[in-house]
Parts: sequence; structure tokens; C-alpha cells
Amino acid sequence: MLNRLLESLYNKVIINIVMKRVSLDVYVEIYSKKSVIDHTSKSFQTRTLDAQVVNFINHYIQESPYYYIALLDFSKEQGAIPTCTKNRLSFYHDLSASEYKCYEGKWTYYTSKSDIYEIEKHFKEIGVDFIFSPFVLLSHFFKDKIDAKMAMYILIEEDAMSLTVFEHGELLYAEYLDMDSAIEQEADLLSSGMGDDAVDIDSELNIDLEDVDVMDDIEGIDDFGDIEDLDSLEEIDEFDEDKDLEEELLEVQEPEEQEHNDTNFNEDYQRFSLINTSIGHFYNDTRYKSEFIETVYIADGIGVSGDLKRYLEEEMFLNVYIRHINLPMELCEVTKMELVL
Repeated sequence: MLNRLLESLYNKVIINIVMKRVSLDVYVEIYSKKSVIDHTSKSFQTRTLDAQVVNFINHYIQESPYYYIALLDFSKEQGAIPTCTKNRLSFYHDLSASEYKCYEGKWTYYTSKSDIYEIEKHFKEIGVDFIFSPFVLLSHFFKDKIDAKMAMYILIEEDAMSLTVFEHGELLYAEYLDMDSAIEQEADLLSSGMGDDAVDIDSELNIDLEDVDVMDDIEGIDDFGDIEDLDSLEEIDEFDEDKDLEEELLEVQEPEEQEHNDTNFNEDYQRFSLINTSIGHFYNDTRYKSEFIETVYIADGIGVSGDLKRYLEEEMFLNVYIRHINLPMELCEVTKMELVL
């Protein structure tokens, strides 16, 4: 009772951090009696907690003894599997070196213990209260769609993608796709002379729906692990399928703009290739309850070009809908749900 009384006398500060390839974004909200009284955001061209980053965060930490620091998990070794049943977990992934947690009694998300240790070490100077899985963020962002229909849902970050397939709220498949690893593999192929071979995109998909296996019924278990679990968010605004993200390209471009567009083209093609390969895994891996994918919903956290949408629609005949997501702000929303603000 005394703690609640003291807490009511102070503002609450939520500091949200999203790591990118060579930078990091910080978004801060300050609350007083469940109302936002201030908010700010800033990007830093560094991945380290240098003096500039620490000073910025400390300025807001000093606002109140009730502050919370949330981080979007950027571990390379993370993912999600379509069960919470203990004796079924190892069927999908060896979790002996991972921290994992059951989500709403339906599916499990995990991350490497060593990666969590490195994160805690990296942020030791300021501390971290919550580490949220991008799969949890994605499931909240598209909650109304996930509960209603079967589709693929993808969260796009600068250096990674979190890919899922849901059918009426049931997770069928999930994969964390690391862009940097894909770029390194491509560079290795080119340096070895193998990159000159033509790639048959259609050959990646060998679809045989007659081989689809049906999973056992999913049973809920108590939550466990060190990654913070989340309560359900309120429903988000209805997704507008008519307002897909489209990018207008100028006919005449400066050299810098052309170089930037070339980079976007290359990375969007790599994203397409990773998605294509992942769909092939979903269709052909007998461990998963495969269903034919017709629709893809993308939560775009970086501003992809129209090429990715075109690749998916023209090469794979998918219906693609893209919606922008502000990752630090969305991270703040799930943090508030955890804190019941």
C-alpha cells in the first residue's frame, strides 16, 4: 500500500531502445497518472553506449525513481516454435542453450542464453528491465489479423526479419532471418565464383500439400524463463488493405540517390530471397502443419522500396499488404501493457 502511494507521487519514465545495424534509436515517454505528459526520440550513429547515449538516457532516468528500460531483442540466435507443451519443444528446436517463454499458452519464443548475457553486459551501465521478442511485437501489431485469418506476417528491421505464419491465432511456423548473414553468404559465393550461376527462384519452392502433417493439439503451460512475458494489447486500428506502402521514384536522380536506391534494390532482393527460402522450409518440413499461403502482411520498420512488394506479388503470386511500424514507439506500447499503465 505504501509503495503504491509513493509510486503515485512520481512520474513514470519508459525508455525504449531499438538497435540497428550501425546505430540505435531511443524513444522516451513520461507518464503522470496514466497520461503522457512528455515524449521524445533520438537516433545515435553508434551501437555502443558512448557518453552521448548514456547522458541522454540518464537525463530522463533522473526524472523519477520509477523508470523502466525496454529493449527489442536483437539476438542472432532467437526464434519461436508452435507449441508450449514441454515434451514437444525439443521436436522443433534444441532449447538447452536458450532462455524461452510460453506466450499465452499457445506458442514459445526463445533466445540464446549467451546472447542475453552479452546484452546484459553491453547495457550494464544503464541496466535493462525488459527484453521483448520481435515475435511478440509482431503478434501484437497484427493481433486483429492474426486472430481472424490465415496468412504470413513479417516484421522487417534494418538487419533482420521475423517471419511467422498464423492460422486463426495458432502459430504454424516462425523463423528469424538475419540479413547480415545472408549478405556474408552471398559475398562468399561471389568470391568463390559461384555467384555467376543463374538462380531459379521457382525451384526453391517444391510444394506438396498432400504431405502436410497435422500437429497435436497445443496445450498451455505455466510461463517460465527470463524474457519478460506480456499481457494482451487492445485491438489496433483496422488494417487498411487499400493503403499499401508505395515508393515514388524520380526519373532523374542524383548520384547519391541512385546509389541509395541501388542499395535498397539489393537488400530488398535479399529479403525476397530469404522469404522465398523460408516459405519453402514451411511447405517441405514435415514437422509443421503446412497450409497454402496466399496473403502476406508486412510490418515495415525501415521503409522498404516497392521492389519487395513487386517481387512477392509477381514471382510468388502473393497478396501483399505493407504497413509502417515505428519500432521504438511500438516497443513502448508493449512495455506499457506489461506495466499495466
